Amino acid sequence: MKLAVFGATGRTGRPLVEQALERGHEVVAFVRDPSKLGVDHGRLAVTEGDVTDPAAVDRAVAGADAVLSVIGRGKDSPEGMQTAATENIVAAMQKHGVRRLVSLTGAGVRDPRDEPKLFDRGITALLRLLQREVLEDAEGHARVIEKSGLDWVVVRGPMLTEGEKKGAYRVGYVGKNSGTRISRADVADFMLRQVEDDTYLQQKPMISY
Repeated sequence: MKLAVFGATGRTGRPLVEQALERGHEVVAFVRDPSKLGVDHGRLAVTEGDVTDPAAVDRAVAGADAVLSVIGRGKDSPEGMQTAATENIVAAMQKHGVRRLVSLTGAGVRDPRDEPKLFDRGITALLRLLQREVLEDAEGHARVIEKSGLDWVVVRGPMLTEGEKKGAYRVGYVGKNSGTRISRADVADFMLRQVEDDTYLQQKPMISY
């Protein structure tokens, strides 16, 4: 398959690109700075641009079979960046007839299947207090996807670590079969599985150890 990956130079994006190539996929990596990618492969193409630029996003999505987004926010990210980027991605997918979208977000974004414990509620309250705009942007991005009419999976994770890929982790919901951390490599593994697996279609599962 040909996969368009947004956020390819990030700490989760790089293992996502590497694992996609290892599985035999073609990859179009969308990056702001190609020098930060650090991956060279015959099945890898790089598209340079900004996720808030609809034309640049359109170029990356055209011809793809599926899209994976691990867009992260930096200190210089504009307000509402993740939501705006997702709107551009969804519009490009609708235009080009690309159906499958797998996007990463945090456990603070809620799902009706969640059963948050006191600890979970406390973390969310802290996020709203200290990082309100970041959380609201993540929630906004999820709403855009939910209303898109696409075949989507929003993957939620707790604290992400730099550990190795284990290939074994729990898939649940906040407060239900969920832990407090998982490696970025295993996040990438799970996201790639969702490209062709319909088990969690139009759901927001949480993955953790």
